[in-house]
Amino acid sequence: MRKHKPEEPYENRLPGGNPEWEPFSHFFNREEIPAKTLLLREGEIARKAFYIEKGCLRVWFNREGREITFQFFFEGQGVSSVESFRTNTPSLFNIETIEPSVIHVIAKNDFEHILSHSEAIRRTIEQHTLERLIYYQRLFLSHIKNSPQERYEALLKDHPAILHRVPQHYIASYLGITPVHLSRIRNSLLKRK
Repeated sequence: MRKHKPEEPYENRLPGGNPEWEPFSHFFNREEIPAKTLLLREGEIARKAFYIEKGCLRVWFNREGREITFQFFFEGQGVSSVESFRTNTPSLFNIETIEPSVIHVIAKNDFEHILSHSEAIRRTIEQHTLERLIYYQRLFLSHIKNSPQERYEALLKDHPAILHRVPQHYIASYLGITPVHLSRIRNSLLKRK
């Protein structure tokens, strides 16, 4: 399995390129999706999972009319509302394309078929789920412990691709600040150089 680059939040999980997934690649439907397309709405039950061949997706929820972004996904990553997908409960968030994207879509029944027929893939999915929980824990603690500037500096260090590909207002939302505050932080850091 290919190790992730520093700018990638997770290891790539390429269904078609990973030998373990090859026997099941026919379960995935390749789709070209325009930017700003909702793949899953908050409150709906997730019946599909997505693998990104090309593009960028964001995960967000609505809080009192404000969009709160809390995760980005890029090429080579899989995304779904895991809790909803696995337990048939309403999703707590939306999944939306930021850029025109090429994704591979798999239905829940087909995904469960794969898990029941491949112990290796089941272990890979369990590892991915653990990584996602660890990511959420770090994100949660970062919002409690770190200042917005510290969160921005960590993003700059750990995931620079996000800063180059994602619009500033989504980054500000991800950091829990306004776009104006983000602009001040960026200007402050530029003056230090």
